[in-house]
Amino acid sequence: MKKNLYCIPAVFFGIACLLNWAGRIWEQPALASAVKPALLPLLAASVLAYAVEHPLNRKMLGLLLLAELFGFAGDTFLLSDAFPMFASGIAAFLVGHIFYMTLFGAQSWKGLSWKGWLAGIACVAVLVFLLVKVLKVEGALLAPMAVYGFVLLMLSFCALCGVVRCKKNRCTWWIILIGALLFAFSDSLIAAGTFGVITFALREFVIMFTYLIAQSLLAWGAVRLAVEAK
Repeated sequence: MKKNLYCIPAVFFGIACLLNWAGRIWEQPALASAVKPALLPLLAASVLAYAVEHPLNRKMLGLLLLAELFGFAGDTFLLSDAFPMFASGIAAFLVGHIFYMTLFGAQSWKGLSWKGWLAGIACVAVLVFLLVKVLKVEGALLAPMAVYGFVLLMLSFCALCGVVRCKKNRCTWWIILIGALLFAFSDSLIAAGTFGVITFALREFVIMFTYLIAQSLLAWGAVRLAVEAK
């Protein structure tokens, strides 16, 4: 008999999200920072609890948990404004995106022609170039931010390939694509604020709202794929 134990950490994850968002809305950074390191571990705990009661592909489950582990590291590092911590946070998220792409790409990129690869890489490269110009990224951060942006948008390309090419589970791929796009949007707002291009009152709230929805959708999509692949 399945007890739906995954609902317990999922409820705590939802509460932690609400507390973080409340801290952003009512300008209580101590509250937002206090719960931030717990967000991804609680999401991972929800996935693990679900895996106890449902058969999941173990390799895909492992890749998902590694992506969330590096997301947790990124969240923790970015609690500090110091450059070394900022750089470590970006590096952690980059590795997490690579794990996501490894998980999703096994299906979405399988059998993709060289023309498809060329078109995808070219489109992503152009988008990264435009974002770098619009956000006015410059100096020592230019190269690492361009690399990070390229990997981040390749995740969206990976999900788009799934939507177009994987007709059997297209709904799942739409969930993944929306999650990847929201992740890109959230990180773009971070970059825009860092370089003073876009600032508004609730920017921090919008960043965390879209980021947490993105992580939730990516996890949900990955779990659906892992169930189907079992």
